[in-house]
Amino acid sequence: MKLITDLHIHSRYSLATSQKLELGPISSACRLKGIGLCATGDITHPQWVQHLKSNLKEAGEGLFSFKEILFVLGGEVSQVFRQGGKCRRVHNLIFVPGFTELELLNRQLANYGKLESDGRPTLMLDCRTLVKLAKDISPRIEIIPAHAWTPWYSVFGSKSGFDSLEDCFGEMSSEIKALETGLSSDPAMNWQWSALDTIALISNSDAHSPEKLGREANIIEIEPTYAGLFDALYSRDPKKFLSTVEFYPEEGKYHLDGHRKCGQILTPDESSQNKGICPECHKPLTLGVLNRINTLGDRPEGSTSPHSIPFIRMVPLMEIIAQVQQVKPASKKVRRIYLEWLNEFGTEFDILLEVSLEEMKKKDFQLGEAIGKVRSGDLIIHPGYDGIYGEVKINAGH
Repeated sequence: MKLITDLHIHSRYSLATSQKLELGPISSACRLKGIGLCATGDITHPQWVQHLKSNLKEAGEGLFSFKEILFVLGGEVSQVFRQGGKCRRVHNLIFVPGFTELELLNRQLANYGKLESDGRPTLMLDCRTLVKLAKDISPRIEIIPAHAWTPWYSVFGSKSGFDSLEDCFGEMSSEIKALETGLSSDPAMNWQWSALDTIALISNSDAHSPEKLGREANIIEIEPTYAGLFDALYSRDPKKFLSTVEFYPEEGKYHLDGHRKCGQILTPDESSQNKGICPECHKPLTLGVLNRINTLGDRPEGSTSPHSIPFIRMVPLMEIIAQVQQVKPASKKVRRIYLEWLNEFGTEFDILLEVSLEEMKKKDFQLGEAIGKVRSGDLIIHPGYDGIYGEVKINAGH
């Protein structure tokens, strides 16, 4: 079965998220977008877990369903701990095959933080101990570093991260078989570091509202089971793990270096010339993902990695419609056109990846042409930095 999967989302119980994030709106958004398998998000939060228990039905080994969408029990935790003389802040994704294992896991994690305080709880727990604790409960529990390059909260982040998986996870690093590249990097950037050659690179939305689901995703061909899901991802077999769908990494909010307060945006070379200091206020810059990959990487830009999986860069359909109509993506006009196009051509992923441009141009030449420009990368991009999203504009020239 071919499935588009989004394995990192949140519920309404996470801070700064939409109150619409319950199973009904999540599954509706999945259907519109073409996502067949989604993580539940927030599996450590007691009220959300109760909502999941009450509404999900078992659907094959280790997966669940709600209104024809498959779900896997998976969520994010924030870990704060001291290691190597530094305060570390790392986010990890945790996946479990069932509610029995989840109950045992949450009983243990409750010793390290208040699970009810946030859908993505803060745990005073190092990464090696998290993996050992989880694997002792069940070897089938999976841990995947989240948005691995984000400066403030990630395994390789410039502010509080590590220089290798081994430094972070110690003797448990062999249990880490995948990492999430995050919105500010794409697989090609990660291929510059040979240390990741044995690691599967996955991509997910980290959605804080239903509309953001699928802005990054994985396309897989699997037997729809928990084991089948992770076998496909970890195998890096292009017959099972077909591709990832990516944000343009420049659109991510930590792509380049900079200082938001001073409006300073710098490339890694410019940062180096300034010794990592803001030229305006002379305080340290936030060093972005590109800089960090350049620091740790041992291959030039444009290198490939053995067993690499193809990827497709994409702009969400509502953003494309909004640019063509010259209105905001959240406007009623955009929503109306979006639903009209889905009614005619299928899901959002069908339109962005599969439907012929000729067919779409017959319906609306301008919008069809804009989708073609996104597919070919004919775009004007202003990169993001220090927590500010970049801008991807469709090139209006001919």
